[in-house]
Amino acid sequence: MHPMLGIAVRAARRAGAIINRAARDVDLMPVTRKRHNDFVTEVDKAAERAIIEVLQRAYPDHAILAEESGARAGRAGESEHTWIVDPLDGTTNFIHGFPQYAVSIALRHKGVLTQGVIFDPTKNELFTATRGRGAYLNERRIRVSRRAQIADALLGTGFPFRDLQGLEEYLAMFRALTVCTAGIRRAGAASLDLAYVAAGRLDGFWEIGLAPWDMAAGALLILEAGGLVGDLQGESGWLESGRIACGNPKIFVQMLRAIAPHLKA
Repeated sequence: MHPMLGIAVRAARRAGAIINRAARDVDLMPVTRKRHNDFVTEVDKAAERAIIEVLQRAYPDHAILAEESGARAGRAGESEHTWIVDPLDGTTNFIHGFPQYAVSIALRHKGVLTQGVIFDPTKNELFTATRGRGAYLNERRIRVSRRAQIADALLGTGFPFRDLQGLEEYLAMFRALTVCTAGIRRAGAASLDLAYVAAGRLDGFWEIGLAPWDMAAGALLILEAGGLVGDLQGESGWLESGRIACGNPKIFVQMLRAIAPHLKA
């Protein structure tokens, strides 16, 4: 395991332990609304602090971009390395006791994703990837599915719950893919959806309105598992735009073809 990946795994497991302890008494936990349908708990904050502590102890010169605390420079100022952290992806699921949430940590070096970890503490599933070295689930190599026809495909998605301005565009895409696939699942934690694409549990995924910490680690997993990742036109820039599509190569192309007529200019 790459040393930087090892540090990320340690940080993710520490955060996962905090989350699992808190899940026993989730009904007693104070919840704050950041904005429409976007919540934060003390668990999010505690998990993020634990992750940052592990990362900064090992790499004090690295920058960090985290969901709750935002961006921070490394000890030496501007850095070529940036850790992208979501301490608890799926907070709404967590506060309802719905067991679909995860810790997501990625490393970007000179603009290129190089390390990725997604940890599901409820199932003890650890997804990891290092650029050029493949993707793994609990140390077992994973690959995207081999399904060739979109009519047989199971897709994942997420509704644009934070900003509803794109809802009509999204619903048009949802309808187009609903009628031409075997099914669509909306579980509420994008990082795990992406990990499931990498592991072949889903054949593809698309969503709009995501943040970098929702996508970074999962996208690297998919690429290292033999899949494709792009924006809704199949181009780069998805990490900045928050509009992502991904899947095994054949399903990816067919997804883009199905939603293309419904994209707003």
